[in-house]
Order: sequence, then C-alpha cells, then structure tokens
Amino acid sequence: MSKDITTLINRIDAIPTVKLFGRVVGVQGLLIEVAGIEGHLSVGARCNVIARGDRHVLCEAVGFRDGHALMLPFAPLEGVGLGCKVEVGDAQPVIAPTTEWLGRVINALGEPIDGKGPLPSGNASRPVRSPPPAAHTRQRVGGKLDLGIRSVNAFATLCQGQRMGVFAGSGVGKSTLMSMAARYTSADISVIGLIGERGREVQEFILDDLGEEGLARSVVVVATSDEAPLMRRQAAFMTLALAEFFRDSGKQVLCLMDSITRFAMAQREIGLAAGEPPTTKGYPPTVFSELPKLLERAGPGEQGRGSITGLFTVLVDGDDHNEPIADAARGILDGHIVLDRAIAERGRFPAVNILRSISRTMPGCNNENENLLVSRARRYLAAYENMAEMIKLGAYRKGSNAEVDEAINFYAPLEDFLRQGKEEHTDFSASYSRLAQILGVSWP
Repeated sequence: MSKDITTLINRIDAIPTVKLFGRVVGVQGLLIEVAGIEGHLSVGARCNVIARGDRHVLCEAVGFRDGHALMLPFAPLEGVGLGCKVEVGDAQPVIAPTTEWLGRVINALGEPIDGKGPLPSGNASRPVRSPPPAAHTRQRVGGKLDLGIRSVNAFATLCQGQRMGVFAGSGVGKSTLMSMAARYTSADISVIGLIGERGREVQEFILDDLGEEGLARSVVVVATSDEAPLMRRQAAFMTLALAEFFRDSGKQVLCLMDSITRFAMAQREIGLAAGEPPTTKGYPPTVFSELPKLLERAGPGEQGRGSITGLFTVLVDGDDHNEPIADAARGILDGHIVLDRAIAERGRFPAVNILRSISRTMPGCNNENENLLVSRARRYLAAYENMAEMIKLGAYRKGSNAEVDEAINFYAPLEDFLRQGKEEHTDFSASYSRLAQILGVSWP
C-alpha cells in the first residue's frame, strides 16, 4: 500500500463519527466559559464557538473551573454571547509540511498569507507541540555554522545545533542582524518566526531585508502584535515544528525567532486570563516552564538526522539585561549576542558589544590559532574600553601603559572590522584573515 493511501486512511480514521456540542455560559475579558463538554476536553484541546451570524471562532482549552471549561480564542470575540453553541474540534493540532513550503509565508495556524495559493500537504502529519529529543539520543554539537556576519563569525561563533540569544532593546538592529543571518548562512534551510511583529514591518523584512534569495530557502511564520495571544504563542510552536520537520529530513536548519520576549508576553496574557497568580514582574509561573520547553526543541537531532541551530532574539525591557525573561533565557541558551544601544547611536552596525557577547561552544569549535587571535583582539578592545573615558577627555598620556597604547592604535581598525553593511557577506576564512591582518599576525 502506498504512503499516500496510508496517509489518506489515517486522516479518514481521525474524522470523528459523532459531533459534540456545548454552550457558552460566561464571557469575561478574553476568557470564555463553556458547559456541557468539559468531560470530553483536556488542556490544549480545540473547539469552535459558533458566534452570531454563523461566524466560527477557534478556541483552545486553557483550564477548568467550577465544572466549566475555560477557553481562549484565536480571533476576536465579536458575536460571541451566552448560549452560543461550541463544537469540539481536534484534540491535537497537526501540520503536514513538505519541502514545497519553502519560499512561503504562513500564519500561526499553518495557513498561507502570501497570496500564492494553497499549501501542498505532505504524506505524514506531525504535532505542532512536541517534546524535544531525549538528551541521551542527541548528537553532539557539530562544526561551525557560517552566518556571513564578521563580528559573530569571529567573536561569537555558532556551531551546528547551538542555541544563541540576541539580546537588545527596541530599535537597535535585531531584525537586520536576523535577515543577514538568514540570507548568508551556510545552513541548508532557514525557518523564521516573527512573533508579535509590527504589521508594517513584515513586508519590509521579507522584501527588503530577507530578499528573494533568502526567502527561496526559508519558511516565514508571522503573527503580528494585534493578533490574539494564542496566535502569537502558536506561531512560536509552529516555527519549531517546521524546523523539526526539516531537521528530521537530515537538513541543517537555522531557526530564527523574533522574539522570545513577545512569546513570553503572550503566555503571560494566557496565564493571567486562566487565573494564574502573577509572580516576577507580573509573569505567571507557566511562562518560566514554557520557555525551556520551547527552546529545548532546538539543538542537535538524533543520530542520523540533522540539527536545528537556534538564533532567538530577546527584547530586553528598558535595556535592562537582568529583567526576568532575559535572565531566564540566558540560563537556557548556549550563549548570547548583546546589541548595545550606545554603539548603535554612534552609527556602528551591527551594534554587537563584543565584550558582553559570548558563545559557550566557540572554544571547542575553534583551533588554537583562532582562539589566540580572537583572545588578543578582545584584550585590546577591553583595554581601550577600560580607559575610554580618560582617552576621550585627553587625560591619558601616551606611554603610561604599553597595552593601552597598542589598544588605541588598533581600536579604529577593529571598529571598521566590526562595522558591516547588510549587503556584505564575509565567511570564516575572510573574517579571520582580515582580523589577523589588522593585528599584524601572520595567518595561514
């Protein structure tokens, strides 16, 4: 029996033979209370509320209280009132992607939003939410992954299967950095999740930043800031589900998500609506339990499969890099790239703060010569920063410190090295050769 027929049979078997209906008995804020079907639901189950005018509002069960199911909607609640019928839907949302999804833009439910027609279905379905591979079955982190960005390639090298955070305030260049990575990466495929993005910026990112070349080997998942919190959270799950599909096909996948903070904010809205107590800065406990479940899905795959290299942006609140979400994400991820507002304000992009950025897997990926070269450049940058105020005020006297004197000589060339236009691409070899040339080190 062919795979297509088997898949069709499985889908037919999954069609329920009996339709179950409940009714709306309460609406408070975004929360809908439903009676009559609570015994047939579990947390995460889907239902359709049939609102006035025969409008269907997809909802998800987020909890139970006083014998009623508590539902949150994926769409606005207009037309939903007391007595509206509620139809039980699929217990577990699934998708059936194929490689033909490359070059497409979809929403959090896996529906096309790019006007290019319907999406083809693959032979096998996979859940949108799934656990990460067991730790003992995973491969080791692989070799270097080229992002084409000099500052990251040289000073915060990513390895295949690594998960890195990009920490920055608003307007410091996160989206541009992400687009450069998607366009120039040596990974086979990019899966990009725009979570809670400004609607105006979606087309700009796809057309101007990502471009045709980047989009051709990418799938973009979009949930804008005006959409329901469930849609924003679902977009993050959908992004990882697609990345897992390509990983299991043996591909090296670069998963880009902007941003984890907006995922956490969506989960906060969901948790508070369901009655969870607020804890740190108003975030309920489920935010800090959902973050590792999401981020751990990226990483090396099982033996014989590909890997997911994750680049997740963290929008730090008020430029406070110790706020709760940034602190939690930093503890889960395998390193962090810090974008500094002060660097952006003086016109150097990408505004990567080299001294505050670190890749935990980098020393093991590099050879001894590369590590020595990078350490030397870092030492000069640190020496300059330590004396920066005195140098700018003219209070530092040349000859007081030999290392600072060298740092002053190298500072301008190193700044030029770190500055890169979004149309430039520099691979590992060119990055190290140029850095060695600046420092006067012979390089093979």
